[in-house]
Amino acid sequence: MTPQSYQAQSPLLQQTRRHFFQQCGVGVGALALHSLLAKDGVAAPIQLDPTNPMLPREPQFEPKAKRVIFLFMAGGPSQLELFSSKPKLCELHGQAPPPSLLAGKRFAFLKGNETLLCNQRKFEQYGECGMTLSELLPHHRSIVDEVCWLRGMSTDVFNHAPAKLFMNSGFQAPGRPSMGSWVTYGLGSPSQDLPGFVVLQSGPRGPRGGASLWSSGFLPTSFQGVPFRGKGDAILHLQSPPGITRDRERQFVDTVAALNRTRLDETGDPEILTRINAYEMAYRMQTSAPELMDLASESATTLDNYGVTPGQPSFAANCLLARRLIERGVRFVQLYHTNWDSHGGPNETLGTDFEKVVKDTDQASAALVLDLKERGLLKDTLVVWGGEFGRTPMGEARQTPGRDHHIDAYTMWLAGGGVKAGHIHGETDELGFGVVDGKVHIHDLHATILHLLGYDHEQLTYRFQGRDYRLTDVHGHVVHDIIA
Repeated sequence: MTPQSYQAQSPLLQQTRRHFFQQCGVGVGALALHSLLAKDGVAAPIQLDPTNPMLPREPQFEPKAKRVIFLFMAGGPSQLELFSSKPKLCELHGQAPPPSLLAGKRFAFLKGNETLLCNQRKFEQYGECGMTLSELLPHHRSIVDEVCWLRGMSTDVFNHAPAKLFMNSGFQAPGRPSMGSWVTYGLGSPSQDLPGFVVLQSGPRGPRGGASLWSSGFLPTSFQGVPFRGKGDAILHLQSPPGITRDRERQFVDTVAALNRTRLDETGDPEILTRINAYEMAYRMQTSAPELMDLASESATTLDNYGVTPGQPSFAANCLLARRLIERGVRFVQLYHTNWDSHGGPNETLGTDFEKVVKDTDQASAALVLDLKERGLLKDTLVVWGGEFGRTPMGEARQTPGRDHHIDAYTMWLAGGGVKAGHIHGETDELGFGVVDGKVHIHDLHATILHLLGYDHEQLTYRFQGRDYRLTDVHGHVVHDIIA
C-alpha cells in the first residue's frame, strides 16, 4: 500500500494537525464533559466513515421500522372535507364562531368577521375501526384497518413555507437539517448505488420552501435529499456525453477524485469528501437510475392498482417509484404533491380543484400501502401521509367559499413500521377547531418516527456552533399509544 492510498483510507490522516486540534474536543474540561454525558446516557456523536458516510449504521435499539416513505400533501389538506363530518358545524353554518375559540388565535388571512362553513361532502364510517371518510376517498376505504389515524395533529406555524420547514426540520426557518437528513445521518443507507434520501415531486408546481425542505442544513451535505425527475432521466446530465465509454468515464472520476484528495490533504475540508462521494455516486447511478425508472418489469395489474399511465409523470408513478426505491435499499423517500391550498380563489376552490387533487392521490396512496403489505415490506416500512397544517372551520370569503390555514387540529395517518393498524388516535371538538383528546404535536411526531427507527430523539444530535442540535430541538415526546 502506497502512502497516498493509506492516507486516502485513514480518517485521521485526512486532516492536518491544525484541523485536527480545531475540530476535536481536547483538554481536561472537554474529556470530563464527555465522561459526564456518557454517565447521563447521552449518546456519543455518530461516527461516520468519511470515505463513505452512507454506510449503514446500527440504531441505538431494536427498530420497528427500517425505512420511511413520507407522502407530503403540500398546501394543507382540509380534514373537514376528508376525515371529519362534524354535524354541529353544519348546524351552525353561517354563524359566527364563539369568541372564546378565537381568543389569542392568529390566522394567515382571516379578518375576524368570518362565519362557520359546513362541509358539503357525504361521510360514512368504514372498517372495524369505524374511521370516518368522505365520499372523496373511495380507495382509502380499503386501508382504514391498515392505517393508524392521527386526528389530533397540531403545529405552530400557519404560513406555507415556514410550516413545511417546521414539519420537515422542526424549525420554521431555513438552515436546519430535514428529517430525511437526520435519518440518513443516524442510520446511513443500505443502497450504495442510489442516494439514501430521495425526493419526488408532482402537481402543478413545486412545494413552497423549495430545496430547503430537503436540505441537510449544518449536517454534511452527503445527507441532503436528492430530487429525482418523474420522467426520462432521473437526474439531468447524469449520462455520459456521446462517444465517452464507460472505461473513460471511470478514468475521469478517478482523476477528479485524485485532484480533490490533493486539495483535501491541503485544507482538511470535509466537504471535499462529499464532492468525491458525489462523483462516485453519479457514476454508479448511470446504470442504477435508468433501471429504477424503467417500469417495464411492473405488471399491468400493478400499474392499474396505482393508476399509473406509463410514460406520464404523476403522483401515482412516484408512489410506485417510492416502492422501487426502498426495494433497492433507499432509506428515506419523500413525495410532494401540490396543490392542496383551498382558500377559494382561482385553482384553489373546495369544489372542482379540491376534488382533482384528492383524486390524484387517493388511489395511489392506498395502493402503495396494500402493495407494500403484499410484498412483506409494510411491517418494517413506515408510511406517513399528511401536510403542513389543516383547514379552519370558518369559511374564507374569496371568489368561492374556502378555508384558511389551521394549526390547532388536523389529520394525518401512518401505516406499517410498527404502528397500530386500524387505530384511531385523537379527537377534535364538535366544530373541529381544537383537539380535545390525543393531541400530537409535530415535535411528538418526529420523536415517534425516530423511536420507530431505533433512536431516542434526545440522543440523535449534532454539535454545531457550540450547541447540540436535534430534530426535535428541546421538545417532543414519543406517542407510545400508537406503537404496536
